[in-house]
Amino acid sequence: MKFTVLIIDDEKNIREGLGTAFEMEGYTVRLAANGRDGLAVIANGGVDVVITDLRMDGISGEDVLRRVTAETPGIPVIVLTGHGSIDAAVDAMRSGAYDFLTKPINLDRLLLITKRALESRELSLKHLELQKEIAGNIPFDTMIGKSAEMRRVFEMIKKSAPAKAAVLITGESGVGKEVVADAIHRLSPRANASFIKVHCAALSETLLESELFGHEKGAFTGADKMQKGRFERAHGGTIFLDEIGEINQSVQIKLLRVLQDKKFERVGGEETVEVDVRVIAATNKNLEAEVAAGRFREDLYYRLNVIHITVPPLRERKDDLPLFINAFLTEYAAENGKAITGIDSRARTALYKYSWPGNIRELKNCMESAVIMCSGRKITLADLPPTVSEATADETITIPLGMPMADIEKLVIAETLAANRGNKSKTADILGIGRKTLHRKLNGYDSVENEPSAPAP
Repeated sequence: MKFTVLIIDDEKNIREGLGTAFEMEGYTVRLAANGRDGLAVIANGGVDVVITDLRMDGISGEDVLRRVTAETPGIPVIVLTGHGSIDAAVDAMRSGAYDFLTKPINLDRLLLITKRALESRELSLKHLELQKEIAGNIPFDTMIGKSAEMRRVFEMIKKSAPAKAAVLITGESGVGKEVVADAIHRLSPRANASFIKVHCAALSETLLESELFGHEKGAFTGADKMQKGRFERAHGGTIFLDEIGEINQSVQIKLLRVLQDKKFERVGGEETVEVDVRVIAATNKNLEAEVAAGRFREDLYYRLNVIHITVPPLRERKDDLPLFINAFLTEYAAENGKAITGIDSRARTALYKYSWPGNIRELKNCMESAVIMCSGRKITLADLPPTVSEATADETITIPLGMPMADIEKLVIAETLAANRGNKSKTADILGIGRKTLHRKLNGYDSVENEPSAPAP
């Protein structure tokens, strides 16, 4: 995706010099000599980031910032200011500026800030595009994912939703099995009927049977009236049995009958109740192993496993990680009233490196905690939970005492590049330098290494 940068500055040399630098980095550039012209360019659309001088005659950079924040809030604004206007720049940050730099401008620093601002914008745009795309054909508004693994899950949901057959959803704890079940129901012909959820592991053996199938008055101590169970309340709709691997043998037998005959009796009753219910079950257990161990009925397993959807763990779909991070950051920043604009490079590296054994649930809790702990404009490594922030603790480089600075720089760049599997954009981001600067340094190293050795005397 090629981004468009708008540069607003009343100093021609600065404006045109920055324009040339950004064009060399591959950006499309628009230039404006004052705030009025800059706002006109923004109004025409197509601008992805605004870099504006703070002090200008007429419409100032502050005015531009206020207009952009109010009218096109998704466009990040980077403010340039002289050393004597730091207080004004801080006020601009409070008003919604993405970041600010003092003049004379450090070009590498500006390029890096712009790159990060655009990464944040790109994630927002991709998230919106994904939501629009999936909203057009299936109700996936609660689901996030663009990876090949999740595309396959989406496709299975679309195919299975219109059917009446039972669905078994498997996957590790926290991957979003309930969200998948919800999407199947809302896409199905039963969408306007009940969607009843039962967490099987949270209920005792006696209580689970009563909750599922209901009970008659006097069926047990405290049963002072007849009560319908979850299956009756789900009649015409869908019932979701979460952690199905935890139910005992007696409940398994009764559940098998419901799946086969659509009939059951309430606890303590003799009247047969007939229901039309679609069953979706989920588990993080290996039910085939449970069957082999004699803990789960084989006939029930096959009745439940007509359609099988496996939700992959987060570590196997890292392409979705930036979307989740951005979505949770936006959600919790708004919920806590914080103007957090992004995540710094060290924190981002830790988030990407961590294996997320608790999957999406753990990531969601992590981002909520980080937003609450964050006291600045960006989430830092210190804001993350220790289990996540320590994910980068083993990334160290041993530098021998007395090594020349030039060799230290070369070592750091080489090791960081290797750790990122040759990804130069990510390496430049982590090191805090521009991509162009990194390429220049790497080319310099190549020329030294490839230099022919002097002939032997």
